Amino acid sequence: MTTTTLAVLVPLLPFLGSAAGLLLGRTAPGFVRPLAVLPALAAAVLAVLVAVRQGGGAAIDAATRLTPTGSVPIDLALHIDGFAALVAVLVGVVATCVQIYSTGYLRHDPRYPSYAALVSLFTSAMLLVVYSGDLMVLLVGWEIMGICSYFLVGHYWETPEARAASLKAFLVTKLGDVPFLIGLFALAADAGTFRITGVLGAVASGGLDHPTLVALLLLAGVAGKSAQFPLHTWLPDAMAGPTPVSALIHAATMVAAGIYFTARLLPVFAASAAALTVLAVMAALTMTGSALAALAQDDIKRVLAYSTIGQLGYMAGALAVGDRAAAVFHLLTHGAFKALLFLAAGTVIHAAGTNSLTAMSRMSGLTRRVPDAYWTMTIGLLALAAIPPFAGFFSKEAVLVAAEHTATSGGAGGAPAVAGWIVLVAGLLTALLTAAYAIRLWLLAFRGRGTEAPDHGRQPVAMTTVLWVLAVPSLALGLAAPRLGDWFGGPSLMPTLTTAVLGTGLAVVGAAVTYATWHALVTKAARAAAAAQARTAPSAPPVPHVPHPDADAGQVEAEALDLPHPAPDHDPDPGRTLLGPLYRPAVDGFRLDAAYRTLFVRPVLAAATLVRFLDREVVETYVSGAGSGAKGLGWLVRRAQTGNVQTYLGALLAGSVVLAIVAVALANAAAGA
Repeated sequence: MTTTTLAVLVPLLPFLGSAAGLLLGRTAPGFVRPLAVLPALAAAVLAVLVAVRQGGGAAIDAATRLTPTGSVPIDLALHIDGFAALVAVLVGVVATCVQIYSTGYLRHDPRYPSYAALVSLFTSAMLLVVYSGDLMVLLVGWEIMGICSYFLVGHYWETPEARAASLKAFLVTKLGDVPFLIGLFALAADAGTFRITGVLGAVASGGLDHPTLVALLLLAGVAGKSAQFPLHTWLPDAMAGPTPVSALIHAATMVAAGIYFTARLLPVFAASAAALTVLAVMAALTMTGSALAALAQDDIKRVLAYSTIGQLGYMAGALAVGDRAAAVFHLLTHGAFKALLFLAAGTVIHAAGTNSLTAMSRMSGLTRRVPDAYWTMTIGLLALAAIPPFAGFFSKEAVLVAAEHTATSGGAGGAPAVAGWIVLVAGLLTALLTAAYAIRLWLLAFRGRGTEAPDHGRQPVAMTTVLWVLAVPSLALGLAAPRLGDWFGGPSLMPTLTTAVLGTGLAVVGAAVTYATWHALVTKAARAAAAAQARTAPSAPPVPHVPHPDADAGQVEAEALDLPHPAPDHDPDPGRTLLGPLYRPAVDGFRLDAAYRTLFVRPVLAAATLVRFLDREVVETYVSGAGSGAKGLGWLVRRAQTGNVQTYLGALLAGSVVLAIVAVALANAAAGA
């Protein structure tokens, strides 16, 4: 079987699995789980075969004319180079892990058949984006992912949080997709083709007439899809969906699509120094702001959501300094450890019966209840904090090395030095903050004191096995850095001494300060509790509410959405102490949602109210008046129809006399003239 045929099957198999799952979900429910897992697994295996055959060498190109358009043609095309092959492997592996994990996590969910089918369709759409060699075909996968995210985020549609989150995700991403679509058409008009190879050839020959305009329009879509400032606000709210969906969106689909698209068309963006500078500023604001927000969140999934936004900022920063290899390398490592973190968080939520870190900090023994999640989440958090030798260290250092090179000696593709300094400073600051919120999450979730955590017994094997599978690349993928440079067609991805010392040193400082703050707060709280207990009668500590502790994880998570989070005012939260006056704004995402409501939502609602008034009170008045006039005229005509012949003859005679008089008057007037 040819490599092209294998590549066609990679996105096709999950699509067929999705269609079969939807058709057989009700009539043959026994086939639902095999139809969910096997196509994703087969796609992952085929993606590995395609990557082995491609081998980081020359790109694989194949195309057939999809339809004649009369102007710019649209082709059903493949374009698979080294980084496309590896990203497809990531998508296939993570999607397979999510499908396997979901068989245990949602094993009693009545909507599991449609859920599994949508996950398969989601996977197929992302694989189409990765392998596509034509921008219009890529756009098809891009938009399918948008509608899949709408349905999957709103899976628990009974809860108002899920309904609002799904609608917000759809609308915010569509807000970016409108200029994105205009940018695609403008790019094709300049290049004369939608084929990616043709577009890159036009850029190389200087064939783009409006590079800055095109790049900025495309960046709007990238900001929406990859949750970059200022269109990032949908991603934290999307945590209302099932945890496996969060893992898929954050690790291998949706948010990865924007970064992948920018990497694929990086020469288009590099043709405009202004666009790269805008991208650098956007990345810097995204990574630092999201890291501060993550340090203040109480919901364990929202912490991970803001961390995703920040890590995507690292990738965007690498692209802003013209280094596609560093961006895609971090995309791969982040996909592994972020999928691990979300799936481990789902296990922790099931065990604790809550997604509140404050509530978890009031429990003890959670590490004994879910040892697999504890150890694998520790690995994932170390990778997130970029501690050597975990995978995140190597990929984050590759980004910092690229930024340093651009700042000090000019980067690849003419990236401006100012972009390098912006990304370098923001990246180092974010390294400190990332380690701080990572260890804060670990301390609050696994070092709680209080009521013993409920014992549910062993978690399903489907869930725990997946965690250890993902722990392997989270730990060891960075060791492949010396070999991946050739696959990406870029410089070496190995860290340098300067950035390694700076980045790791700041991470260690952030973690140490956070731990010391937590330890001091815990000690102070213990002394205050002992003093209070000595003055009053002892009382039992509050027992955390655990909804249906014997239910499957999906049901526990759905009910946990409705639980109020306990007030953290008097709990030992190092985030509150470290952020100080920034804590309240950071909890609310620096009130960007409130600003958007004031600047956009309320004016739009006011305009809609005005339009409704004009439609009902003005336009409808004219329409109603026209109908009433016709009705009145009909009433008059009806009154004239008496059925009396003498009346009709009299009216006829009177009309004839009037016509005769008018005719004589007109004739005299004409004669006088």
